[in-house]
Amino acid sequence: MKLAIVILNWNGEVLLKRFLPSVIENSSNAELYVADNASTDSSITFLKENYPSVKIIQNSANGGFAQGYNEALRHVDADVFCLLNSDVEVTARWLDPIMEAFEKLPEASVLQPKILDLLKQDHFEYAGAAGGFIDQLGYPFCRGRIFQHLEKDTGQYNDTKEIFWATGACMFVKRAVFESLGGFDTDYFAHQEEVDFCWRAKNKGHKIYYVGASKVYHLGGSTLSNMNPKKTYLNFRNSLFSIIKNLPIRKAVIIIFARLLLDGIAALRFIFQFRLKHCIAILRAHLSFYRQFPKMLKKREKANFILKYHTTKSIVWSYFVNGIKEFNILVKD
Repeated sequence: MKLAIVILNWNGEVLLKRFLPSVIENSSNAELYVADNASTDSSITFLKENYPSVKIIQNSANGGFAQGYNEALRHVDADVFCLLNSDVEVTARWLDPIMEAFEKLPEASVLQPKILDLLKQDHFEYAGAAGGFIDQLGYPFCRGRIFQHLEKDTGQYNDTKEIFWATGACMFVKRAVFESLGGFDTDYFAHQEEVDFCWRAKNKGHKIYYVGASKVYHLGGSTLSNMNPKKTYLNFRNSLFSIIKNLPIRKAVIIIFARLLLDGIAALRFIFQFRLKHCIAILRAHLSFYRQFPKMLKKREKANFILKYHTTKSIVWSYFVNGIKEFNILVKD
């Protein structure tokens, strides 16, 4: 299968200087693209002067992760897309286990490697860790990462395993599947669009896998850190979008009601932590969700919604009440 690596860039000249060499050195069996989201820095000039072999796609505007990739991938000729963040350092032969998995698992439509923390390399990284899951209320979490707790990598997730969602920091997806699903939902702008994409894929019968034999190191927070209220806004709003789009309507409404109550508790917690901007971000997320509720209803696809979408009932209860912080304790295979 023909593989293309597509790095989405927005004013990321510093990141390209730091991380692009590892991608070029270790990805000789793939075509490399940089999709630029209308950067105002010298990213394009830097690429043309230093890496003429890298193909450049210039998007017309900064439409975030979702629109940026949707626009760029129309110009990429490949059987498999690798969507790679600009702040990821790859390792030697990282692509081999991925392509082997596609060959051995013909039912696999989306794959992700092991995501480790660049700054603490024996620990998993927040964005994806060892594969994504959601609980009954639609909260995303990972093997190796539950809320802010990151596990140490001791080889406990060196397997190949079916997961619920793959990280957008390093996602391999078959072109035919990406196009059949219409790509990412551009109303998300950024954050959790990969959860929605994978949920829609699962509803259509596609399978998603984690491949532990491949590993990369992710810096994380290069565009929006976890401390940024805009990230809080996008995460809370977009998670509600995914629920209303991807579950039977009666179930979705019940879960949305529960989530709104829990979001209110989260807002109070931010107040007690003197993080008022994050509290306001949750309020803005809810208002945006209410405004776009009719629009999201129309996006619901005619699909056989999968009923077994969750791995556990409530990670909020498990984490904050029962003190469970590791995936293998939370979920028994």
